[in-house]
Amino acid sequence: MTNNKISIIPLGGLGEIGKNMTVVRYEDDIIVIDSGLAFPDDDMPGIDLVIPDMSYLVENRDHVRAVVLTHGHEDHIGSLAYLLKQLNVPVYGTNLTLGLAEGKLKEHNVANYQLIPVQAGDAVTIGAFQVGFIRVSHSIPDSVGLYFKTPVGTIVHTGDFKIDQTPVDGKLIDIHKFAELGDQGVLVLMSDSTNAERPGYTMSEKTVGETLKEEFAHAKGRIILATFASNVLRLHQAIQTACQFKRKVAVNGRSMKNVVEISQRLGYLTVPEGVLIDIEEIDRYPANQILILTTGSQGEPLSGLSRMASSTHRQVYIAPEDTVIVSATPIPGNEKLVGRTINSLLKLGAYVVYERTSGVHVSGHASQEELKLMLNLVRPKYFVPVHGEYRMLVQHSKLAQDLGIPKENIFIGNIGNVFEFSEEKALIAGKVTSGKVLVDGLGVGDVGNIVLRDRRQLSQDGIIIVVMTLDKERGCVLAGPDIVSRGFVYVRDSERLMDELKDKVQLVMDRYEPGKVMEWSVIKSGVRDALGKFIYEKTRRRPMIIPIIMEV
Repeated sequence: MTNNKISIIPLGGLGEIGKNMTVVRYEDDIIVIDSGLAFPDDDMPGIDLVIPDMSYLVENRDHVRAVVLTHGHEDHIGSLAYLLKQLNVPVYGTNLTLGLAEGKLKEHNVANYQLIPVQAGDAVTIGAFQVGFIRVSHSIPDSVGLYFKTPVGTIVHTGDFKIDQTPVDGKLIDIHKFAELGDQGVLVLMSDSTNAERPGYTMSEKTVGETLKEEFAHAKGRIILATFASNVLRLHQAIQTACQFKRKVAVNGRSMKNVVEISQRLGYLTVPEGVLIDIEEIDRYPANQILILTTGSQGEPLSGLSRMASSTHRQVYIAPEDTVIVSATPIPGNEKLVGRTINSLLKLGAYVVYERTSGVHVSGHASQEELKLMLNLVRPKYFVPVHGEYRMLVQHSKLAQDLGIPKENIFIGNIGNVFEFSEEKALIAGKVTSGKVLVDGLGVGDVGNIVLRDRRQLSQDGIIIVVMTLDKERGCVLAGPDIVSRGFVYVRDSERLMDELKDKVQLVMDRYEPGKVMEWSVIKSGVRDALGKFIYEKTRRRPMIIPIIMEV
């Protein structure tokens, strides 16, 4: 790269929801914006988390100057621990964002890290960049947008935002700073596209508080509120409403407890003394004096709300007069899980309030009219829609074109693309290593496509294990074949099929003269092919077939 060009390289969050990570590079200076995670899709059995492929950053570790965080949601800070285990670089963020990030780092036993707190309105010099932090409204306090002043020009990144005229914490988005940057001239704008398909304006977070008051006024029994653990402003409104209606508050779920504790300690969540009680103590109070804050708004099978719905929670049993408020929108792909949880709660007799039937949730992202306002304020020369699936990016680009930004100055790409900008021109200059790294337990990246394919096959058709004992010298069968079935058929109801499978294996073995075939791989391949063909003809299934040969 020559010194009159700047590169923007999305490693996550482009053409997808979650695992947001973007690289800004000028000459030998690299700054990383956010380090998030995503949750696994339905076709990723056993996977816990999905994080960005950080190979590019590891290969260029000597040039990475810092990580800057926009806010404290999991899809923006969730993979920070995995990054800092490979790179020892300073991390800039606001107080709450760093408080939540530090909790993650301690949880992952990251030994050395340097967290540098900043406030909205601050500007710091990092390498060749002057990085500024702009206050924005979102569903978590202390959210910021970013600007980068470089020798080539100014880059603006909105972060996740909406234009809330009546924010719960009273801190308005700093529209003046965006307008000021627009007046000075902005080379590139990267803007949040999550709600680019939604017309109009996003409602204020305060409207949720009004709805909560109505539900609290009518509730006869306990109230159970499920929301994202990191939605601190929602938790704040729920706790304040509980105080107003003389209810005690119990917090359920490890992530929820951590966020409440950190937010209280840093002063972002004020809870009057005596209001918070332990979940174990809820039975000591009348049902109409209890509010339970819980995780599980996305129907996650092991979350607090799901366990309550399935009557497997140790402390909370759903009673007919309980009110359950699901204060979140299902993430795309989670609709079935959420629907199943709501159905189970209704069967138990609970009164369930969820987004489709009331105003118990509003988005934290800007809708079309707010996105237009941001574009008009900043007036960039080049525009890169970010943070959204491909259709959202396309819709955002159409809004920009309607406002007069030339189509050739709008860049829709994929993760790994190198967007290169200069004062004279812009182009997609190449591609770097990018993609998904799967986290399963303590393993990071050790589960790939082949393992996932095997897991999918096991989940669909099961497994058959063929066990035989062969004489090493003579090559003849001494014991077996024995057939073990898991997830294919119930053996006691399919004895005839099991006998036929044994006969097929024996026919394969009869083809080989004793003592002639000493390569067990040849026998294994023959058994696998013969059984696979026979089973498919009989059942139209393709179980995994594993022959095991023991020598004596």
